[in-house]
Amino acid sequence: MRKFAALFESLDTTTSTRLKTEAMVEYFRAANPADGAWAVHVLMGRRVKRSVGPALLRAWLGEEAQLPDWLIEETYGAIGDLAETIALLVAPQGSSSAAPGACLTLTDWFESRILPLAALSAEEQRALVVGWWHELPYRECFLVNKLLTGSLRVGVSRALVTRALAEVFGHPRTQMERALIGAWQPTAKFWAALARNEGSAAVSHPYPFFLASPLVQSTDSLGERGAWLAEWKWDGIRGQIVRRRRECTIWSRGEEIITDRFPELVAAATAFAEGTVLDGEVLAWGDSGVLPFASLQKRINRRSVSQKLMTEIPARFAAYDLLEWNGEDWRGKPLHERRRQLEQLIGSRSSNRIVLSAEIEAPSWAALAALRAGARARGVEGIMLKNRLSLYGTGRQRGDWWKWKIDPFVFDGVLLYAAPGHGRRSNLYTDYTFGVWSGDALVPVAKAYSGLTDEQIRRLDKWIRSNTREKFGMVRSVEPIQVFELAFEAIARSTRHKSGIALRFPRIKQWRADKSAQEADPLRNLQQLLTEPSERGD
Repeated sequence: MRKFAALFESLDTTTSTRLKTEAMVEYFRAANPADGAWAVHVLMGRRVKRSVGPALLRAWLGEEAQLPDWLIEETYGAIGDLAETIALLVAPQGSSSAAPGACLTLTDWFESRILPLAALSAEEQRALVVGWWHELPYRECFLVNKLLTGSLRVGVSRALVTRALAEVFGHPRTQMERALIGAWQPTAKFWAALARNEGSAAVSHPYPFFLASPLVQSTDSLGERGAWLAEWKWDGIRGQIVRRRRECTIWSRGEEIITDRFPELVAAATAFAEGTVLDGEVLAWGDSGVLPFASLQKRINRRSVSQKLMTEIPARFAAYDLLEWNGEDWRGKPLHERRRQLEQLIGSRSSNRIVLSAEIEAPSWAALAALRAGARARGVEGIMLKNRLSLYGTGRQRGDWWKWKIDPFVFDGVLLYAAPGHGRRSNLYTDYTFGVWSGDALVPVAKAYSGLTDEQIRRLDKWIRSNTREKFGMVRSVEPIQVFELAFEAIARSTRHKSGIALRFPRIKQWRADKSAQEADPLRNLQQLLTEPSERGD
C-alpha cells in the first residue's frame, strides 16, 4: 500500500501527462503481478462491490473523532471529501509509513481486508475499519477510505494507463487497449496474460472505439469536400455488434454488454457471417423515424425487455463502419474500403433492424452547412465528418473524424443552490443548480458543473459563502440574484422533476453579471421547445 500511495501522490500532484506516465511505468515495472493488476483496476476507475457505505463511515467518524457534530460537519463542508476528513481527524499525527497496514501490499489490502468486509456484521466491520484509521498514517488512511467508498479519482485517463502498460510490456498500445476491454479480474494470471499480449480478449469482445473530436474550426480548413464522408450524427448510443463463433454480443461504448436489452437486433445480426464486427449507433426508431433519446433510455435502463416495450419502442442499429470481416481485422484498411464492403454487406440483407447509416450527399461545404441547419428537425445532433482515407484508430485522435454538432439550445437561469466539487475542487463550490421563473417562483430546471474559468469559480465560491441563505448538509441555498446563460442539447418531458422537464447535457455558457434575476427566462420558454416525435420532419 505504501508504494501505491506514493504513486497516487505522484499522479495527484502534477498535471503533466509525461510525468504521470513515467510514474505509472516506474510503479508497474517494480510491482508484483497481482499488485500491478489491482493498480490497473483502480487507475482505470473500475470498482469492487462496496461493502461499507459513506453513511456508516460518517457515523463511525462521529464516534471516533470525539468532536462535536457541528465541528465535524463544518470540517467536512470545508474539505468536501469524506475520506480526507476522516484521515485528518482520526489518523495518528506524525506516524511512520512502517505501520503494519502500510506495509501490506495493495493485493493484501483488497483480498485480505477490504473484500472480506462484505461477509461481516456492521459491528465487526466497524472494529476493523476504525482500527485501520488509528493505525495508518494520513496518506494511507485517506487512500484506504477512498478504496472503501469506490470514489478514488486519480486524474489519469484510460488512454494514459494503456500508454504506460504498452511501454512496460513493449506491445502496441492498440493491443493493450483491446486486452483491457470487458470483464477481467485483477489477478497475477491476468497480469501475466497482459505481458504475453493476450489479455482478456474473448470471443465476444469488441474493439476499442474510435472517437471523433468536436469541429471548432471552419470546414474550409479541411480541404476538398469530396475527401470527406458526411453522415448524420445520430442521437443514440454508440455500440458494436460482435458476431463470432455462433455468438452475437452487443457492446456499448462504456464497455457494457447490452445484448439482452435489444433482442431484435441480435436476431437480425445472426444473419451475418461468422467473424463480423459492426460499429454504429443503437437507436429508438418509430414509424416517423428516429425517436428522442429519452425513449431509448427506457430500453437501456431495463436488464430485459418485454414484447410490449419492444413494440412501443422499436430498436434499430445504424451501422457506419466495418471493423472485422470474415474473421479479419479491417481497422487498418482505409475508410473508403471499409465503407464499400459495409454497403455490400448491409445491402444484401433485407432486415430493417440493421441498416446502413447513409452518406449525406452535398456537393460543397456550403450545401452541407445548409443541411446541418435542419438537423434538429430530423432528430439528429448534427453531422459526422470522416476522412475517406482514415484508418480506424483508438480513442480520440484529432484530424480524421470530426463531429460537427448543431448549435445548442440556450436559456438564462438563476443560481439557486451550490455544492462542493470533487478532487482538487472539493473545497470549492462548483456544482450548481439553476432555476427559471414559474409565475412568481423560481423552479429548478438544471444542474451544471462546467463552463466557468478557474478565476470565475473562485470568485463565485467567495460570493456563495457570503450569500448563503440556508445549509442542507453539503448544499447551500443562495440569494437568487446571479444569472447565468446555460446551454443544453435536448429537452424532454419528465414526471420526476417539479418543472416537468429534463434537460440533456446542461452546462454554463457564460456568467451574465449584466442581467438581473427578473430577466431570467420563464419556464414556458423551455416548455415551448418540447416537440413530440410525430411533429418532426423526415
